[in-house]
Amino acid sequence: MKTIKQLTSALPALLLILILCTCDRAHQHEEGDGHDHDAPATEKMADDKHGDDEHDDHDGEHEEEEGVHLTKIQMETMDIGFGDFTNLKINDFVSATGTLDLPPNGYAAVSARAMGFVRNSRNYVEGDYVKKGATLAYLENPDFIDHQQNYLETSAELAFLRQELERQETLLAADAGILKTVQRLRSEVAAKTARLAGIRERLEYLGIRTVNLTAENITNRITLFAPRSGYITSIATHDGMYVEPATELMELIDEKHFHLELDVFERDIAKISKGQKMTYTVPSIGPERYEAEVHVIGKEFNEENKTVRVHAHPSGKQPPFVRGRFVEARIFLTDQTVRALPEDAVLREGDFSYIFVAPAENNSDEVEFERLRVNPGITDGGFTAVRLIDPLPDGMRIVTQGAYFVYAQSQAGELEHEH
Repeated sequence: MKTIKQLTSALPALLLILILCTCDRAHQHEEGDGHDHDAPATEKMADDKHGDDEHDDHDGEHEEEEGVHLTKIQMETMDIGFGDFTNLKINDFVSATGTLDLPPNGYAAVSARAMGFVRNSRNYVEGDYVKKGATLAYLENPDFIDHQQNYLETSAELAFLRQELERQETLLAADAGILKTVQRLRSEVAAKTARLAGIRERLEYLGIRTVNLTAENITNRITLFAPRSGYITSIATHDGMYVEPATELMELIDEKHFHLELDVFERDIAKISKGQKMTYTVPSIGPERYEAEVHVIGKEFNEENKTVRVHAHPSGKQPPFVRGRFVEARIFLTDQTVRALPEDAVLREGDFSYIFVAPAENNSDEVEFERLRVNPGITDGGFTAVRLIDPLPDGMRIVTQGAYFVYAQSQAGELEHEH
């Protein structure tokens, strides 16, 4: 029993010795493996140092290759230019799209004021400009003759009744007349006066003046006039056409009062207020920008496209008006002075943005470019607001033209180094 206990207590120590021996054998090299196990420690240290120097040289080459190097000939070929920050007023803005439109009072429909046949219509075409009161066509109807005849007959009857009334009133004043006769004549005069006034208004409505109307100048036609000045947008009439008062013959628009109907997204509408300045372009006619101002903000939300309608009035020079023409607008929110660079000088790669800089003075044939990280802001008029994350070293100038070519060269250098 004592022996078993001794063996049991010594077992852990034996296992530990066995493990240590196994590890020692694993670290020994076989003969002929190319290692001099008897070499002095100093030689081994020298070999290790030599290996480290080679590694340091390799790292140094890598650091040198991190920069972008271009010759002056390459820079001229790539048209690379340098500059500095520019202090500009760049406005933050909300983008919107919409159309050119007119208010309800900007339209005028030309219609016949009575039934009749169209005669002698003028040779107008869509797009022609007409002035208020211009003759567009004539309308013929025999009923016009009856209206004028009734007017002249009623006018003559009224003149006779007034004379008779005056005579009877004179007799009544001399106790020689009859009161009942006077009263009847007064009633007839009043009725004829009302009838004559009604016929007169009807003729005036048709465009027939009654001031100089006589039996000799009765006509069977009336003139269709332009109710306002404007451009013709539609024509639906021709000679010989029979029309009624409900028939629309032409449509005129007055472009002097055109406006912009814009759709602003729900997330941006809280930023918009009356009086804000804006610019807009009409892509179908070119990139030129025109000015306008927010006038009315709608109160109805469009569930389909998640927008709110904004009504804007133009100012200054304006594009040729065509109703329904598509426009793109920028509604300005701020008006601040910022440091800016040309838009092409700021490059974006993933989530980062940067610019390239180079020494302002360089006497060698090769120029080294460096990247500086920046935080870009809004872009307006070809310039981007820029805030530096890395400071601009002294004596360095910014690449403001051809920055993309420098970037392409840096990418080519990285690919070559990886190879």
